[in-house]
Amino acid sequence: MNAPLKKLSELTGVVFDGRRSGYVPPKTLSISPKLKLHKKAKKDLDPVTFEVVRHALWNVNEEHGATIQRLSGSPVAMYALDLNPSILTQDAEFVYFGPYMQYMSGVTDTQVKWTLENRSDNPGIRDGDMFLANDPWVGAAHQMDVMLLCPVFWRGELFCWVTNCLHQYDIGGITPGSFCPSARDAFDEGILIPPVKIVEGNEIRRDIEEIYLRSSRKPSAVALDFRAQLAGNMTARDRILSLISRYSAETVKGVMRKIIDDGERAFLKKLSRLPDGIWRDRTYVECCRPGDRSVHRVVLSLYKNKNKLVFENEGTDPQAGGINATYSGWRGAIMVALNELMCWEQYYAVGGALRHVEFNPTPGTLNCADFPASVSTAPVQCMEISLYPAYNVLSKMIYPDPELRRDLMCIGGTSQWPATIFRGIDQWGERYGYLLVDPIGGAIGAFSHADGISTGGQARTPICKLPNVEHTEQSFPVLFLYRKEITDSGGAGKYRGGLSAESCFIPHGTDSIVHDTLSSGNAIPTSSGMMGGYPGAVNRYRFLKQSNIFEKMKASELVKDISELHGVEETLQLRQQDFIQNPSDVYAVLWSAAGGFGDPLERDPAKVAADVENGDVSAAAAKAIYGVVIGDAEATERERNRIRRLRLHNSKTRSRKLDGSIRLLATENLAVRGERYACAKCAADLGSIKDNYKLGCVRKDLPIEASNPIVGDPKRFIDPQPRFRQFCCPGCGLAIENEIAVAEEPPLRDVELFLK
Repeated sequence: MNAPLKKLSELTGVVFDGRRSGYVPPKTLSISPKLKLHKKAKKDLDPVTFEVVRHALWNVNEEHGATIQRLSGSPVAMYALDLNPSILTQDAEFVYFGPYMQYMSGVTDTQVKWTLENRSDNPGIRDGDMFLANDPWVGAAHQMDVMLLCPVFWRGELFCWVTNCLHQYDIGGITPGSFCPSARDAFDEGILIPPVKIVEGNEIRRDIEEIYLRSSRKPSAVALDFRAQLAGNMTARDRILSLISRYSAETVKGVMRKIIDDGERAFLKKLSRLPDGIWRDRTYVECCRPGDRSVHRVVLSLYKNKNKLVFENEGTDPQAGGINATYSGWRGAIMVALNELMCWEQYYAVGGALRHVEFNPTPGTLNCADFPASVSTAPVQCMEISLYPAYNVLSKMIYPDPELRRDLMCIGGTSQWPATIFRGIDQWGERYGYLLVDPIGGAIGAFSHADGISTGGQARTPICKLPNVEHTEQSFPVLFLYRKEITDSGGAGKYRGGLSAESCFIPHGTDSIVHDTLSSGNAIPTSSGMMGGYPGAVNRYRFLKQSNIFEKMKASELVKDISELHGVEETLQLRQQDFIQNPSDVYAVLWSAAGGFGDPLERDPAKVAADVENGDVSAAAAKAIYGVVIGDAEATERERNRIRRLRLHNSKTRSRKLDGSIRLLATENLAVRGERYACAKCAADLGSIKDNYKLGCVRKDLPIEASNPIVGDPKRFIDPQPRFRQFCCPGCGLAIENEIAVAEEPPLRDVELFLK
């Protein structure tokens, strides 16, 4: 057993020394007296000027991101939108982050603070400088997410920062493209660069750039990425200087301060309407290295005490293999959900909220890994597994307020990205390495009042979109056979989660393609439902060798599903390396769908009928999960009653009704009456609020395959036995909550309220 792990708050003097889990800025920054900061801000702003400048700053940030997207030659920027710009004050408080891949900006403030502390004296921070950085132990998601930090000066004083981050094509490591699934540690991965001055006096330092490009297999592509980022920063800097020239520095700084202060007031107003308590979520990552058949637990706890939120990951397993994330990745991931659920009306101005949020993880864990852990795959594994549980804990926290609960959102699709890393010689005879971008299509989770959105993208990237099939075929030696939404993939519920999709392709214009898989969430669903809702589909790889695809093509027959073809089926493992796809081999990748909300037996039968007609839900699932017999209301009522009775079969839990009015709704189906939990539908007693309400429910442990029709036998990938647990009201059989857990795990206490 490992020695007990300590939280960051228990470690004194946590600074970047190359060994810690990540840089945690001190409350008071130590900045060189050589650097003069602009602090004067106008307070008596007239409303019209404020609105004009506020929207101008937002548009500066939007234009910043669009500039990178247009100038970078990388499909990652153009189609995946794997970038994000930010504006920060002189002392690194967020003004805005952009609507692209938001987790990238989630640690920009820590990166800028590190630069202020460690670069303001030597080599100094001056007008015309920019700093390049990609070190995850300072402030990056993983090594390929390269940041470019640009100080903006006005009359000799540092006025603000404009920054951007872009996932770059290849920055080294043992695998082309720099996702290194078999990396033993960070030394097998791409180059690590703490903030270094790469632009000085508005000129690129060739010596620094050449060091940076030397590690890349595609230096010309990375150089173009860097210049796109450079252009983005220059554009944003020039726009802000134009605003200052027109409205004065004090006015623009006053607008920045008011944006942050307004965001803080709005955030505190929301917190004041919510009860204090603790909300928890538990999930799992599979396969930390090639050949690993274990699962690794990830726990997230959210503590609310009056006007303060604290996030912790105590209970998360120790760092392992190549799935880890640093403190920077963990914090940045959580900030995405915080921004979207609680700051959305502030135009992504999260700076004010952060004044009342603390991040207190345990070092040496999967999502707060100590150097030199392997972290290159963090965004598709331990960052995803940090981000999506944050939607659950925040959603359960805001649910008790009738107005705020409409902002609730279940976990979306691609909660673990099914990475398809391919490489070889392309149709022009050149070497390439790339990651299939299609899972960016994701799916949006169900809401407390509406269905999710099928293939609606990823919530973390609000403006993302699926690349056109033709664009992928133009850029890489592949030919798509189909791309389609998958029936039954969305999590069942009173409100259904969005469907995901599957892409299927063969090599084209090349002799073969070399692949690696890199995935989790193939055995255990990670898009869990909420408040009785079911999880979305798992990730799925399907690989058919020596198929009859060319015979089908010769006969002018379209292929609608890989199952229509004949060939030799091969079950791909989750970190299978260097397998070959030949021209007649067919590869299909399905990405996880979104979670559902509420008990599926509470769904309007007319909506289920419409789902079946649209092909979103099969008739079999309509009856088995929703209890709906299409076109027969009486049979539907009988079937739903039968399923409720089955939930309570052999239960020895006795039901006692509670009197009195509902004090608050803790969740959709969990009420508080006096000092006790109760079923929100029939008032059955579920125990004291001092205890876990699940202990008062009827518990059913079901095979994990019962959670979603797409979920298959987990033994293909893992040895532990995952279970789908239902916690139902002992009186009426209402599903209070569902839970996915390894068989030996105790029931999670997901809601703990501190009521006066």
